[in-house]
Amino acid sequence: MNYILHILIMIEIYIILALSLNLLLGLTGLFSLAHAAFYGSGAYICTLLMMKLGLNYFAALSVAVAGTMLLAIIVSLPSLRLKGDYFILATLAFQICIFSILYNWIPVTRGPYGIPGIPSPGLFGFEISEIWQFFIFGLFFSVLVMYISGKLYSSPFGRVLKSIRDNELAVLAMGKDITKFKVVAFVIAGGIAAIAGTLFAVYVSYIDPTSFTLDESIFIVTIIVIGGTGNLKGPIAGAFLLLIIPELLRFLRIPDTVAPNIRQMLYGILLIIIIRFRSRGMLGEYEYE
Repeated sequence: MNYILHILIMIEIYIILALSLNLLLGLTGLFSLAHAAFYGSGAYICTLLMMKLGLNYFAALSVAVAGTMLLAIIVSLPSLRLKGDYFILATLAFQICIFSILYNWIPVTRGPYGIPGIPSPGLFGFEISEIWQFFIFGLFFSVLVMYISGKLYSSPFGRVLKSIRDNELAVLAMGKDITKFKVVAFVIAGGIAAIAGTLFAVYVSYIDPTSFTLDESIFIVTIIVIGGTGNLKGPIAGAFLLLIIPELLRFLRIPDTVAPNIRQMLYGILLIIIIRFRSRGMLGEYEYE
């Protein structure tokens, strides 16, 4: 039972990540490879505040979200001056910079040694220590993010983002400040990704930079490309599929030495099939060209 709950908790975390990136890639059409950097920033800020300053989880969560949003502003303003492939390269550079800081700033982040013993979240004397309690805790946040995302997608703000994705010149001709809308989308996406980072940190109770690499950013992109973008269903379906597939491989008794390689091959095959036969993903509404 604990094994199933663990998988479900990880799915909850990746649903939050997928929905946050969907705001950029699915609604606004901004292909970012820096999402794991926001994910990691939230995890590290929350962890350091809890362990160094003794803040409880919810206070640390608030500061982590605010700090990551500020970081998103710093990244988005110069990056959004670029277009197409150059924008993607700018986000890639930011991802590498954040990973390098986390890995090499050893006096603060402990670098490759990681930070163990992260305390469990608690409030008013109640501590979430059991795995089933954390499942409910993660479910609360994932449902909250789904609700917020749904409201954003159907709001005038969300409709403007979709218009920017489909025809940026037309939105500009209507007098909308495109850069402002893109920056706000970046900030909201970064803040939501930070929530997932804090959940990951307090659930695993250990973090190190290898959890927030470029590979992780690519994996999050893969989730929403396969599941589909532009709505709620696609990212959720992609998170379920790509987190359950590796676990199903365990029942095939594949040797541990080759299982990771088979998983990567399977992801690649899925991407090829999706792009070739259903470019909008399984349940998405935005079709990639």
